[in-house]
Amino acid sequence: MDIAQELRCLVCQNETIAASHADLAVDLRQQIRTKLQEGETPAQIREFMVDRYGEFVLYKPRLSGKTVLLWGGPFVLLLIAFGVLWRTVRRVTHTAEPEMTAQDIARARELLTTAKEDEA
Repeated sequence: MDIAQELRCLVCQNETIAASHADLAVDLRQQIRTKLQEGETPAQIREFMVDRYGEFVLYKPRLSGKTVLLWGGPFVLLLIAFGVLWRTVRRVTHTAEPEMTAQDIARARELLTTAKEDEA
């Protein structure tokens, strides 16, 4: 059953061979039992399954040239997202406020004085 826990059901795809009730999974469990009785090691059985069905049959794919993107892709995307976030935050925080003109300052003073007079 330990070997069956490491192999993906080719019919269900989101279940291991051990958990699946599909006919193919039942046949593969029986084939694993037969191979163990014949004296094959778990590594030999896994290799047989990979040779027969491809890397997809492994529930946890090995790190190889074909699976590097699968294992490293999420980390690369995370780094890119942090880079974009950092650039966006820098751009927003470094945006200069426009200088106030003499007219703006005069208008602000006028509004402040009007507000003080209204309060009194």
